[in-house]
Amino acid sequence: MQLSITNMILHAGPVGQFVMLVLLIFSLISWSIVFMKMRLFKRIMADSQDFLEAFWSSGKLSEAYDSAQEYEYSPEAAIFSAGFTELQKINKIRSRKESGREGHAPQSGGETLDMQMATMDNLKRAIRKAESQEITEMGRYLPFLATTGSATPFIGLFGTVWGIMASFHEIGAKGSASLAVVAPGISEALVATAAGLAVAIPAVIFYNFYANKLSYIEGEMENFSTDFLNLVERDLIGRG
Repeated sequence: MQLSITNMILHAGPVGQFVMLVLLIFSLISWSIVFMKMRLFKRIMADSQDFLEAFWSSGKLSEAYDSAQEYEYSPEAAIFSAGFTELQKINKIRSRKESGREGHAPQSGGETLDMQMATMDNLKRAIRKAESQEITEMGRYLPFLATTGSATPFIGLFGTVWGIMASFHEIGAKGSASLAVVAPGISEALVATAAGLAVAIPAVIFYNFYANKLSYIEGEMENFSTDFLNLVERDLIGRG
């Protein structure tokens, strides 16, 4: 007789079919996440590369800010936008304070240094917050793949154990332990374990793949943040 997985599932008991339904739901959600992340990371890599080229070719930060609005999937663009916005707020506050001090004696060098340090501290906090938000957004739903990889083998094993218990109960009811009586029930039960592994293995593979991809992008974000902070700090030192 040909091995038919579909017939085994259809002839399985209610518990076995429920287990297979649960595994099917896990599988559908997992593959949806896989394809969603595949498109997302592809767009992230493309937009990040284009934004970095536009950023380093810009003559002014305001020009780079205008370019950043075109690359919505680039985490570096989001980080730069957050940092530039914070700089704009600091400059507005500083302008109001300077306009209020007109006619007073100029500030000492120590006060200028304090202002520079405060500016860099505020900018670093804004950038770190933007980095955290981007990492959280990119890593959304990935834990579900990890949960699928660790939980579905045991869900399938539960279905197998239950099916074997039902097979032995049937053996006791019929009073026969021949292979013809035992084999169909056990084979139907083992399908649950195979299904659990079939759901878990791709989930684990793609979780590790996207986790490594996320680590790489996080490193690129940190490199860009460091370069951006260095540019601002050199500019502040030049003003001083």
